[in-house]
Amino acid sequence: MAAAATIVIVEDDSKTASLIDLYLQREGYETFVALDGVEALRLVRQKNPAAVILDLMLPKLDGWEVCRRIREFSDVPILMLTARGEEFDRVLGLTIGADDYVVKPFSPRELVARIKALLRRARAVARQGLARLKIAGLEIDSHKHEVTVDGRSIDLTPSEFKLLRLLMEAPGRLFTREQLLDALYPTGEQVIDRVIDVHIGKLRQKLEPDPASPRYILTVRGFGYRLAGGDREESLP
Repeated sequence: MAAAATIVIVEDDSKTASLIDLYLQREGYETFVALDGVEALRLVRQKNPAAVILDLMLPKLDGWEVCRRIREFSDVPILMLTARGEEFDRVLGLTIGADDYVVKPFSPRELVARIKALLRRARAVARQGLARLKIAGLEIDSHKHEVTVDGRSIDLTPSEFKLLRLLMEAPGRLFTREQLLDALYPTGEQVIDRVIDVHIGKLRQKLEPDPASPRYILTVRGFGYRLAGGDREESLP
C-alpha cells in the first residue's frame, strides 16, 4: 500500500483547522496543523509535505510572507485560504507562488477536491520531469544516477549529485547557500552553511579541468553559487 500523502494545514482558528483536519484524515491523508506562520515554516521544512493549506491571516508571520519563504526552498503545491474574497488577495497570492485558493466560508468537500486536483497535477509534472541534462560537455542522467564530463564518467556522492542536478536545472541562476542547504536537507537537519562550500569544492575537484578557474560552477562572492549559463540540452525519460 502506498504511503499516505502528507498535508500541512496552516490555520490560526482551531475550529476551522480541526474541521479541515477531519475531512483530510477521512480521505486517508496524514495531516499536521500549524497555528501560526513560524510554526508553518518549521513543519514544511520538517515534514516535506505533498501540499500545504495556508490561511492568509496568521499571527507572527502572515500567509503572504509564509508563502514567499516556502517558495525559497520548495515547490510544494500551496492552496491559500482567504476570508476576504477580494481580487487583490487572490492575485497577490497567486503572484507570490500559491497554486490555488479557496474563499471563506468554504465547503470542506470542495477544499478536499481542490487538494486532490493539486496533487494530481504535481504527480503529472513529476512524471514528465527531465531525466537527462547536458551543458557544455557536462551531462547528468537522473535515472541512471550517472554524470559525465566530455564523455568521462564521474563518481559523485548522493549529496554532490543532488546539488549538481539542482544547479543544472537552472543554469545561470544564483542559489544562496541557504537555498542549497534547504534542497540538500529538507527535513531541517542542523548543519552549518559552510557544508555547501565543502560540497562545491569537491564537485569542482571532480568536474573541473582547473578547479582554481572553474568552467562550470561559479562563485558569486558574498551570495552563493550558480552554474555557468549556456544552452541546455534536455531529454525526457
